This record gives sequence, C-alpha cells and structure tokens, in this order.
Amino acid sequence: MSITVFLSDDHVMFREGIRLLLETKPDISVVGEAGNGRDTVRQVAKLCPNMVLMDIAMHGLNGIEATQQIRCECPSVNIIILSMYFTTEHIFRALKAGARGYILKESAGADIIKAIRMVHAGKYYVCETVSELILADYVKAREMIEIESPLGRLSSREREVLQLLVEGKSNAKVAAILFLSQKTVETYRSHLMQKLGIKDLPSLVKFAIQHGLTSIE
Repeated sequence: MSITVFLSDDHVMFREGIRLLLETKPDISVVGEAGNGRDTVRQVAKLCPNMVLMDIAMHGLNGIEATQQIRCECPSVNIIILSMYFTTEHIFRALKAGARGYILKESAGADIIKAIRMVHAGKYYVCETVSELILADYVKAREMIEIESPLGRLSSREREVLQLLVEGKSNAKVAAILFLSQKTVETYRSHLMQKLGIKDLPSLVKFAIQHGLTSIE
C-alpha cells in the first residue's frame, strides 16, 4: 500500500519537480496539491493523506499555521516542512505546531524520500543542516543553564574538590588525590561553600545529590 502525499507550495514549478521525483517511487503517490495554506487545510481535510509536504511562506495562511490547523483537524496526517528558512525560530515553531520533519529546499532531492518513509514509520526527520543548527542551539542553551546553575559559580577545581568531599574523602585524602597541599584543599573547601551559601557538610552532600554530582547510594 502506497504512502499518500499532498504537496503544499506556492511555486508551481517546485511542486511539479517534487511530484516527478515522488512518482518514481512505487511506494509513494501524490494525491493532491495546493498553492496556499487555506486551500491546503481544506483539501487535506477531505483527502486525509498520510503525509503533507508543506512550505512555510505562503499567501493567506502560512505553512506553520496551516500545520497546526491540520494537526488539530486531522491528527493522523503527518507533516514535513519543506522550506528555504532555517532559523531556530522557524524550526521550533514548526515542530511545536506538529510537524514531524523539516527539510531545506536546497537539499530536498537528497532527503525527501528518506524523510517521507521515516516519518510514515512514526519517526522524526530533519536534514543535516537543520540537525546541526538544533544541536548548536541546544549546546548554547545548556551553556546558559550551566552559567545560571549554582555549580556555574564554581571553578573546575572547586567542583572536583566538592565531589571528593561529598563522597566521604577527608581533606588529606582529597589533597593526595589531586596532588595539592591540605591547606590548599581547605581553602578550596571554604571558598566553594561560601559561593554556594552552604555552611556544613551534610548540606553540601544534599546539594551534591540534588545537582547530580553524587548518588544517594
């Protein structure tokens, strides 16, 4: 049984190129197409295809809003965004609206068949460029979280000392492990507790457990 696909893009030549590509595959069939978001929503509601390939920039109703409406009216229809836009805002808005794939038009030929089959199988698919952008954005967000976290106030060495202390090592033992003097370890201990606003070892252990530096075991 073939995967039924609806094409939504305001460029007729682009739709025709995608149609010709898809029609070379025996397991995929194009059942309709539209040049704007409102017509897309209306026709998809009637046809209920397995998949919609959706542009973002269309007159009347953009692809992201159309995606959201289709997902509300026809939850079984999967949507893959085909767009020239690749900012994190466009990508996350599209995914939030219910799209299960995001492909850049410049790489559509190489990715589109794989994307259709993967999304039809219940998976998400983004092209390599989009994947790299999402990963970079994730790393940046994690860096911001790290800065805002209490652990971000500590130096790398202070975090080392903290972990060893909450694991039950004495100042002397920590000094031996890190090749430091005991006086230096005591200084690190004092500084890190001051930075964290913690005054005793039990509270330090509780803090370390809460922030994943050590386990309860």
